[in-house]
Amino acid sequence: MKSRSEKLKRLVAVQRHLEQMAESELAETARQRRDLAETIDVVADAMGSASPLHAMFSGHYASQLGRLAQKDQMLHGIQQVHETRVLKERAKGDRLEENMKDARVLEDRAEADDAIYDLVDQHVVGKSPASGKVGGS
Repeated sequence: MKSRSEKLKRLVAVQRHLEQMAESELAETARQRRDLAETIDVVADAMGSASPLHAMFSGHYASQLGRLAQKDQMLHGIQQVHETRVLKERAKGDRLEENMKDARVLEDRAEADDAIYDLVDQHVVGKSPASGKVGGS
C-alpha cells in the first residue's frame, strides 16, 4: 500500500507536468505574437515606403494592418489567459509539494514513534521478572 506522501509525490509530478504544458502554450503564444509584430513592422514599412508600387497597395496594406492589429489583440488576450493558467498550475504544484513534505514528516514521526514503542515492548518483555519466577516455583 502506498503511503500518503508517495501518492502526493505522484500528484506533484503530474501537476508539474501540467505546469510545463501551460508554460509551453504560453511560450508558443509569445512566439506567435513576436512573429506577428515582425509582420506588422514589415507592413508598416511598406505603407511608409516612397515606392510607387507600394503606394498602389496602400489601401490593401491599411486593411491588412487592421487585421493584424486585431489578431495581436486576440493573441494578447490568449497570452494573459496562459499566464494566469501558469501561475495557477504553479501554485497548485507548490501546495501539493508542501502537503507531500508535511505528510512525509508525519510518516517519519510515526515510524520513529513505532520504533520507540517496539524498543519499549522488547525491553519490558525481556526483563519481566515474574515470567521467570512463576515457571520455576
